[in-house]
Amino acid sequence: MLIIKCPYCEEERSELEFRSAGEAHIVRPANIADISDEEFAEFFFFRDNPKGLIFERWRHISGCGRFFNAVRDTVSDKIHLTYKAGEPKPDVSAFLPSADQKGASK
Repeated sequence: MLIIKCPYCEEERSELEFRSAGEAHIVRPANIADISDEEFAEFFFFRDNPKGLIFERWRHISGCGRFFNAVRDTVSDKIHLTYKAGEPKPDVSAFLPSADQKGASK
């Protein structure tokens, strides 16, 4: 079970209090009515699915009800950081394995 810290309530709670809302920092087209069907499908349906760190939106449904963003590792499922919606992407270089760690794990 994941333990997630809501950046608004500033409390760590069970993942059962939260719902994932997909990938974070998706930029909506300026005039969505003018884009092609292919561009709409790309915006609306297709998301990255990286191995490693991903930026996600979450909602604290059993708490404050607010949306926030999280940095989660898709390999370990660990949430490294949460931050308020609307804030810029944080620097995640501290969560990336260094060259020394990569060599040690081989």
